[in-house]
Amino acid sequence: MIFNSFEFALFLPIVFFIYWYVLDKNYKAQNVFLVVASYVFYGWWDYRFLSLIIFSTFVDYYVGKRIYKENNVNKRRFLLGISLVLNLGFLGFFKYFNFFIDSFLTTFRFFGYSFESPLLKIILPVGISFYTFQTLSYTIDIYRGRLKPTNDFVVFAAFVSFFPQLVAGPIERASNLISQFDKERRLKFINIQFGFIRILWGLFKKVVIADRLAPIVNRVFESPESYHGTEIIVAMIFFAFQIYCDFSGYSDIAIGTARMFGFRLMENFRMPYFSKSIGEFWRNWHISLSTWFRDYVYIPLGGNRVSKKKWMFNIMLTFVVSGLWHGAAWTFVIWGAIHGFILIFEGLVIDKTNHVNWFGLLKQYIQTVLTFSIVCCAWVFFRAESFNDALLIFSNLTDFSNSIAVNIRNMELYIGLPLWNFISVFGLILLLCLIEFLIKRKVINEFIIIKKKLPYRWTLYTFLILTILVFGVFEIDEFIYFQF
Repeated sequence: MIFNSFEFALFLPIVFFIYWYVLDKNYKAQNVFLVVASYVFYGWWDYRFLSLIIFSTFVDYYVGKRIYKENNVNKRRFLLGISLVLNLGFLGFFKYFNFFIDSFLTTFRFFGYSFESPLLKIILPVGISFYTFQTLSYTIDIYRGRLKPTNDFVVFAAFVSFFPQLVAGPIERASNLISQFDKERRLKFINIQFGFIRILWGLFKKVVIADRLAPIVNRVFESPESYHGTEIIVAMIFFAFQIYCDFSGYSDIAIGTARMFGFRLMENFRMPYFSKSIGEFWRNWHISLSTWFRDYVYIPLGGNRVSKKKWMFNIMLTFVVSGLWHGAAWTFVIWGAIHGFILIFEGLVIDKTNHVNWFGLLKQYIQTVLTFSIVCCAWVFFRAESFNDALLIFSNLTDFSNSIAVNIRNMELYIGLPLWNFISVFGLILLLCLIEFLIKRKVINEFIIIKKKLPYRWTLYTFLILTILVFGVFEIDEFIYFQF
């Protein structure tokens, strides 16, 4: 089941009604119901993979309790190892088995040896990367002595499977989310208003912008040999906004839905394309994942409290692993390595005043444009079908044999997009940037809107609903990050 589906449009109000009007004032019964509802939500995609979530839930619940009670260091490490091996083992098998086998065979073919390929037809369970990292953070925090395990299995099961953020995050920490399940919750109108606005904004970004950009982006990236110059630039910019609106739209819907049930999830995006450096970009992009890698990979390696060479190694390893987390392909590894390399470069040339030395006194907007350009170039490896396709895209990028004006006038001929549609899509992107700029400047946000008088609020609600229904694209039945 996905957020932009008819099934979810029926599922959400039914679950909401039972949760608040049948089980109100009984938070334990609400927790049981949320677990059941979350399993139905996930099982709607493929019920067979519910066994993985349930198994992981049982293992980490009991391992967490044993680690907390165990005083012997070696036994604690062994118990943590059980959690790591089982969780990462499932993730590794379903997501990376064919990737490593194929890489192994390719390496041997390079040296003149040939083996028969044992590749399997493995279906990747939706959301496995997200809920695996969520449960791992629980056992690791208990091992570190930073968290006390819950004694309520239902609470832990609800934490692992909570349907708003189960499939694509945010990746919540137990220290934030578990405690919210372990107490009474009350229906508050302000939470309903906040959630409603956030869901509408997320749907607007997803179906009106991201899904309208998707066919254009797909056409160029699936046949890179056919496009050059302006078309490539347009596709790169469009993909940057497609993936942002797709993923941040999911997070907005997840945060809004959770708030309607009385839960507060962490913010996952903070206008990342306004960043003035790659470091700032990663403080604002997929925050739940970047902080996860910071706390469980980068800092345990030594972070920046080591020699310069070791620090550079820590950065690169963290981002290469982050790239691999996103997908089982070398293009994702390269994408992560690019960000790691730029971060190292920034760390070496940025002084304590946070000005880039080689920029001198140039204005901050130039830094923002340059950062966005670097991010767009890195996205090419993220989106390309293969490494060779990515190289072909960069090769064709500099081919301006036709002028920009000619390309734009013939946009329908080049990428199947009529000029009026091309202008409207760019208009939507500019509208998004304007709104996010106002949000960044705290001119508008959910709470400011909530405080407005009823006619103003419902004018906005009506505008968003009509825009979604009239201009939304509903043929695309998944979110990009479902594949990770």
